[in-house]
Amino acid sequence: MAECGRVQQLLLLLSLCLLTVQALKPLPGFGNVHPPAAAMHQQFRAALPNPGNNAAAASSGSQSRRSTGWKLAEEQACRDDVTRLCPKHTWTNNLSVLECLQDKKEDTEIAADCNHLLWNYKLNLTTDPKFESVALEVCTSTMLELKECADEERGKGYLMPCLVDHRANITERQCHQYITKMTSIIFSDYRLICGFMDKCREDINTLQCGSIAVGEKVCLLSNNSCEHFDCLPTYNLYKCLFNHKFEEAMSEKCRNALTTRQKLIAQDYKVSYSLAKACKADLRKYRCNPDTSMPRAREARLSFLLLCLESAIHRGRTVTGDCQGEMLDYRHMLMEDFSLSPEIVLHCRGEIEAHCSGLHRKGRTLHCLMRVTRGDKGTVDSLCQTALQTLIQSADPGADYRIDRALNEACESVIQTACKHIRSGDPMILSCLMEHLYTEKMVQDCEHRLLELQYFISRDWKLDPILYRKCQNDASRLCYTPGWNESSELMPPGAVFSCLYRHAYRTEEQGRRLTRDCKVEVQRILHQRALDVKLDPELQKRCMTDLGKWCSEKTDTGQELECLQDHLEELVSNCRDVVGNLTELESEDIQIEALLIRACEPVIQSHCHDVADNQIDTGNLLECLVQNKHQREMNDKCAVGVTHFQLVQMKDFRFSYKFKMACKEDVLKLCPNIKKKADVVICLSTTVRNDTLQDVKDQRVSLKCRKQLRVEELEMSEDIRLEPEMYDACKKDINKFCSSVAYGNAQIIECLKENKKQLSQVCHQKIFKLQETEMMDPELDYQLMRVCKQMIKRFCTESDAKNVLQCLKLNKNSELMDPKCKQMITKRQITQNTDYRLNPVLRKACKADIPKFCQSILGKASDANELEGQVISCLKLKYADQRLSGDCEDQIRVILQESALDYRLDPQLQVHCSNEIPRLCAEEAAAQEQTGQVEECLKNNLLKIKPEECKTEVLNMLKESKADIFVDPVLHTACALDLKHHCAAINPGRGRQMSCLMEALQDMQVRLQPECKRRLQDRIDMWSYAAKVAPAEGFSDLAVQVMTSPSKNYILFMIALAVSLLFLVGLLCGRITKRVTRELKDSPPCH
Repeated sequence: MAECGRVQQLLLLLSLCLLTVQALKPLPGFGNVHPPAAAMHQQFRAALPNPGNNAAAASSGSQSRRSTGWKLAEEQACRDDVTRLCPKHTWTNNLSVLECLQDKKEDTEIAADCNHLLWNYKLNLTTDPKFESVALEVCTSTMLELKECADEERGKGYLMPCLVDHRANITERQCHQYITKMTSIIFSDYRLICGFMDKCREDINTLQCGSIAVGEKVCLLSNNSCEHFDCLPTYNLYKCLFNHKFEEAMSEKCRNALTTRQKLIAQDYKVSYSLAKACKADLRKYRCNPDTSMPRAREARLSFLLLCLESAIHRGRTVTGDCQGEMLDYRHMLMEDFSLSPEIVLHCRGEIEAHCSGLHRKGRTLHCLMRVTRGDKGTVDSLCQTALQTLIQSADPGADYRIDRALNEACESVIQTACKHIRSGDPMILSCLMEHLYTEKMVQDCEHRLLELQYFISRDWKLDPILYRKCQNDASRLCYTPGWNESSELMPPGAVFSCLYRHAYRTEEQGRRLTRDCKVEVQRILHQRALDVKLDPELQKRCMTDLGKWCSEKTDTGQELECLQDHLEELVSNCRDVVGNLTELESEDIQIEALLIRACEPVIQSHCHDVADNQIDTGNLLECLVQNKHQREMNDKCAVGVTHFQLVQMKDFRFSYKFKMACKEDVLKLCPNIKKKADVVICLSTTVRNDTLQDVKDQRVSLKCRKQLRVEELEMSEDIRLEPEMYDACKKDINKFCSSVAYGNAQIIECLKENKKQLSQVCHQKIFKLQETEMMDPELDYQLMRVCKQMIKRFCTESDAKNVLQCLKLNKNSELMDPKCKQMITKRQITQNTDYRLNPVLRKACKADIPKFCQSILGKASDANELEGQVISCLKLKYADQRLSGDCEDQIRVILQESALDYRLDPQLQVHCSNEIPRLCAEEAAAQEQTGQVEECLKNNLLKIKPEECKTEVLNMLKESKADIFVDPVLHTACALDLKHHCAAINPGRGRQMSCLMEALQDMQVRLQPECKRRLQDRIDMWSYAAKVAPAEGFSDLAVQVMTSPSKNYILFMIALAVSLLFLVGLLCGRITKRVTRELKDSPPCH
């Protein structure tokens, strides 16, 4: 055995022998022994070496001394420990002292110097020629039978392994006792590996690993309980060396020797005496022993043992602390060195050479392979990915992050700051790290290592111990899952979580729901997966092509899923289904979008904390965020995220959870085959409006749907992008007129309204239809409701929602009215006066008058273009002629009064006098507050007006003012006191108060206010000029002018006098004619 080639066979056989030996127990042949045994014992004692003969013993303080008579108990380094721990009768026997100290209790410490002295003493036992000579003497017959052992080179430590290898065939009693004794003392360490001591001698002394018991302790989670921890001492030289394996102080030859040992253990766990011994009872208890139906190589594999025992732990079974301690060491070993896993060496060779060469130490190669598998550095073969998945299941780093050394070192600072409240080694550490992913506390190296590991954990639900513990019963009940270390083609590990989350959001009516604890864990995993699209196996698998096609440049956090949602209609069907399902799920529980919730934390705390605290969300949190999207606590990231989700919801009404739940039956009944939310809203809104207009007793749309429909309509009014048809129709106009205007707060829509005359035909039609809807239902006018929010609360709390604008108009001139709200009301009035269809109150009041008097104008009208106030101007003239119905006359009077104060409310005046107003009345037009100055200016400059159309409009104003003094604000203001004193009993309208003032002006006994008298005289002159410039066009027009004239009584008296004179003349002429006729009849005929 001069060569190391047979080391694997040796150790496999050795491990079988070791399991049958009771470690460190005195043999019956020692003490009062039978003569043959006593003789063997005497020879053995004579062969005991002196540690001082070894150079290493110098470090322990021992001095050179003679071999004979040397007592271990008398050495200064161990004297106190021997006196304290060992019975007095053993002090004279070095082997008994060694056994005593090796058998010390776990909680008993011995001095480091003594530890090292004992180590060197044991080492000398294997290399001293006298030690081998004893073996040769007591095993004489055996050596003749075992020729291969007799041929081993002496002094190299090869003889004893050979004898142990053949111990089952040794028949000599003395030899068998001797080999058993030496096994119990020496084989607790790993130096009998071929050449191990030769390669690691210097490292053992340098790293102070020469002890029979390394005193550090490892705390393990016991029985998956977070309350109790077992702290176990880790033993032997090998583990000390292993802990220093990748340090610079470790020599390469010793590192290679350690790796050789580790590979043997990976192939057969029994090579590790401590592991086999510690887990012997648990292996038997949980039936992890060899199965005769399985290949021998499989059940001996370390991974098989780990999977079997980890399965028991995850099922809540008890595994001894000793065994868990050993398992932790070897799980750590597998994660640290990829070369210990033959499948990875075999199947990942190409990936290692291409991407991960030179990263062998501390688990870096494994993490490099994980990163390649994620797609961050290339592609990976499926067999390599399977090998990695199997390794991670065997090592189970999800149960204790410390097993993954690369992750542990990279994330140490993050754990100390962000997760310090969690006990070290707790599975919740990984969840804590995920919660702080992409935050200021996370460091880049930790982020990479975390995502690399989570990529594999996300592909097997069992690798998340908390999820498995909380959901294993639900998974078995609902998804028919196999055991922890078993697999099923019908329900592979990656499909189990999909099954769980499908049941997590079922309603009570749908049945078969998850338990509350399991649902919480499913939500936690969903939150984590939302951080990175690669953590969702199903999404990545089905959408790989679409991600490359549409989202190759969207590499920032969370952008890939947003990109897929933006391109939902263009995705292949499989990808579209999974993205649609995920989006539908997010609409119910927006907290799944962890990045969005993190960005929206300020506004949630200020405005939505009540709904956010609910463990079960049903779309309330998203609705709250939308409603508070423009609060001062809302930041850009949150606003963008909320708007994105609103835009995604427009693609399918199912993406709006509350709308879907409230209206799904109505949609199926009234709007079948309609999918897009905007179209569904229009369909349902149209149905509601038609039923309302027709006074249908039983509305076809249910009450709960109507309520939610109102919420959806209000949300859509906030951003033009939420009205897809309008947005598509107006894209070019937005770029042309509103490129500098931000979306949201209905600012784009307001910009388009202000530039309505310049819009393209198709966009103009959409805006006109929108305004028509808003005027019928002012609550949908987002800008009006936002700007006038406080004024509505002040003046219109008792008004119906549809009468809000009317209420605001009535209170427009109140001293308490907010200037910004007043300005917004004026804008809406201007809009209403451009077309009677935009004034629902006027439209209803003048329903009969409009077709009666303005049919010629209606004949030219189109459904989507304004009439520029032509119908209202027509009604104004008829108002002056006093020919309107009572309700219509009241509405026109209001319009006349409003437009008399602000020329902008008269569209026809603006159209025809657009040049004259700046030329003649620039100063008045520039005034911030309009009180009729421009109209008065135009009246005063009537003679200077050149365009006939403008002159006609001013003359019409004069004509209208004759009908009602309220239409002439300047005159009304000047004569307010006189109206109160002289005309208080006169009802307004139909020119009655104006006639009263004119009579007072002509009455010499009445003294009017000078300003009123002057203004009245000016009006008389204007009316006279108007009569000359625009004479009556017919009898009816003449009659109206007479009836509205301030001299109406005089004119009517003169007309009556003329008629009376005419009657008298006629009567006189009739008499004369009658008399002449009679005289002619009576006269004789001429002859």
